[in-house]
Amino acid sequence: MSPIKYILLILSLLWMQDIISQSLEKTNIYLIPGQGADERLYKNLKLDTAIFEVHNIKYVIPEKGEDMKSYALRLSTQIDTTKEFYLIGVSLGGMIATEINEILNPKKVIIISSAKCRNELPSQYRFQAKIPIYKLIPKWMIKQSTFVAQPLFEPDRNKEKETCIAMLKAKDPVFLKRTISMIINWNRISFDSNIIHIHGDNDNTIPIKNVNYNYLIKDGSHMMILTRTSEIQSLILEVIKIDNPS
Repeated sequence: MSPIKYILLILSLLWMQDIISQSLEKTNIYLIPGQGADERLYKNLKLDTAIFEVHNIKYVIPEKGEDMKSYALRLSTQIDTTKEFYLIGVSLGGMIATEINEILNPKKVIIISSAKCRNELPSQYRFQAKIPIYKLIPKWMIKQSTFVAQPLFEPDRNKEKETCIAMLKAKDPVFLKRTISMIINWNRISFDSNIIHIHGDNDNTIPIKNVNYNYLIKDGSHMMILTRTSEIQSLILEVIKIDNPS
């Protein structure tokens, strides 16, 4: 074999190897949980591990007075930006994903039971931005109140009661109080079209009346990522398929 043919053969093999490796490369998905949750919130989400590489974003305690944008910047260091990735966030996690979208360059952001800007939050949050009653409540009392408020506002969570209680027990009271302040003082007024919003019409925590959603889950509650996972999973896969038509 002549040297030129040998070089061409080597180049062809390298090209084929690159094509094969690209086809075998998994799609990176980063999951961000809600305020009173952790990675267990996504326990019923079954994404094919042969196709997807799933990563859970770990919360850290916010600095005192830290805003949503700077907190999102800190959390974004957990993301490998050398590869394409998707972000999925629930509730507070969706708000943080909205901010990360401005910092990094995800292929798509999918938020569930969440808000993309402060105008989608319920009026009591906007009220407390002006009159911050929450500052008078001790952090230990905030944590204890979550055990009462969650089943009261979102009775659908009783389908996953043990998981919800376990996640709340694991939350640091400082984290809860500082993230309440973060949500109340969130100043985002616009959002990007890269964000796909899935919302339930029976969400009592972030009522749908102010939400500009892309997909509606009929009778879906704020806890529907746990209780209506299969429907949401189908929508997630649909969004990713549209984004990757091949």
